[in-house]
Amino acid sequence: MIDFKKILKEHGIPLSLQRIKILEYLHNFKTHPTADMIYQALIEEMPMLSKTTVYNTLKTFTEKGILTALSIFENEVRYEYNTVPHIHFKCVKCNKIYDISKTYDCLKNEELEGHKVLEHHINLKGICKSCRDSEE
Repeated sequence: MIDFKKILKEHGIPLSLQRIKILEYLHNFKTHPTADMIYQALIEEMPMLSKTTVYNTLKTFTEKGILTALSIFENEVRYEYNTVPHIHFKCVKCNKIYDISKTYDCLKNEELEGHKVLEHHINLKGICKSCRDSEE
């Protein structure tokens, strides 16, 4: 069981029920949600939750390194709890974003020799297996 209170304390973030629930949601649902999706998912359970609280919490979590903010596809920002480098695949039919845990040797390239890569993003677009299967 993950101790979300401990994670917040370790990152110097004051505890609140809203922060714990948002972090818990992102850990449990690896769907790369937008701030609005998170708000919609939690509002029934937490009627006093505001969109401003969600946006501010996500900003704080991103600044503290708990989350990654993705603004890689179109003009929307999505959030994820997985901060380990990985590849994203977005289905153009269902709009789901999948994490792919593969690494590629492209970062061990002689053109990069002497440079220090601090961050990298590999983003793929296509049609996911589920959508392809439903077409056939």
